[in-house]
Amino acid sequence: MTPFFVAIFLLPLSSLATAANFTQVYEWPEELDYEWPSEKSRAQALADVTFKPAKLYPIYMAVYESRIFLSLYRYNRYIPATLVSLPTSSASSAPPLLTPFPSLEMNGEKNCSQIGEATGLQVDSVGRLWVLDGGSKNCNSKLWTIDLSNNDQTELVHEFSFQKWTHDLVLDETLNGTFAYIALWVKKHIVVFSLERNESWTVETPDIMVYSIALSPKKDQEPRQLYIGKYNSTELYSISVDALRNGNLTANPELVGNWTEIDSYSMLMDNQGTMLTAFSRKNFLSSWNTSQPFQEQRFHEVAGLKNDWPFTFTLDENETLWMTVFDKDRKPRFRLLKAGVGEKLFELEVSPELDAAGPGKENVVENVAQSRILIDSIVFFAILLALAIL
Repeated sequence: MTPFFVAIFLLPLSSLATAANFTQVYEWPEELDYEWPSEKSRAQALADVTFKPAKLYPIYMAVYESRIFLSLYRYNRYIPATLVSLPTSSASSAPPLLTPFPSLEMNGEKNCSQIGEATGLQVDSVGRLWVLDGGSKNCNSKLWTIDLSNNDQTELVHEFSFQKWTHDLVLDETLNGTFAYIALWVKKHIVVFSLERNESWTVETPDIMVYSIALSPKKDQEPRQLYIGKYNSTELYSISVDALRNGNLTANPELVGNWTEIDSYSMLMDNQGTMLTAFSRKNFLSSWNTSQPFQEQRFHEVAGLKNDWPFTFTLDENETLWMTVFDKDRKPRFRLLKAGVGEKLFELEVSPELDAAGPGKENVVENVAQSRILIDSIVFFAILLALAIL
């Protein structure tokens, strides 16, 4: 056996990067709950059946400085506020309550000046929180921008011509203005919004029912790409943002590759061009380094996790990954994790978590990291042995 053959044979074992250093920030053993104006108001909401703690769970996420923002799934009338905030850290050992944002009064479906159903969230480079709002049966969908660095003042409320069906958005900040690309639930088009013009328009994506979106990082001389996960399919597409900005009403996304599972419900991209995605009713996340030909890698897996949307995740301004894990069958029901591993954030593979993994740094990650070191050592000595034999 030649040294060259030995190296090629063992290469897949040593090509995985070091595991991410996940740290548990909070855990909620039971249901989530709000920070209420008073215990009396909470008791009244429970009595009126306008609040059911068991129906609270996050589906979108954004982080700015010391605050985390969550969109909660609106389950009929049981959710008084779908947009909430909580601190990124706390001196208390108790998990934090969720603070309705900007206030409890600004959330609801009583009138169209409220945030009816917060969905996709993003924070731009100047500290504005962008909130996609599905509205209600009587109110059109909206897009809100809230200045987090200026006393949480609402800057803009753009009303769309449609109701409901809002899903997610990504932001494209350019020298010629800021654009938002918006995915609606299982619709064959992308909604484009121009901040400077305060205008929105629809770009058709024939035969591609959009389910999730992600935006490639800025690169010199290269147009950014909007990636589209197709509903009820493994297919992943991409389209140049130039085709969305220039006013064309139809675009033709190109097939990039196929995930191993259908229904990629959420995607994001780091500044190095590595994509992270989660799948409906699956207990793992996958990644792909977009600077290379399409190749899916397992990123993080939670053994025994069962839920339609088990993960919610985002990157903050420092490229720290924040992620919630929702387990409807086991305790703790909710966990908030974070990971900061430098520039190569998603190039890793994590084995299933042990049920016994406790708070703090996850035992499984430490075990995987040690395994990587052992595997690399075996590869090194195997190559030296082959050289010695020759």
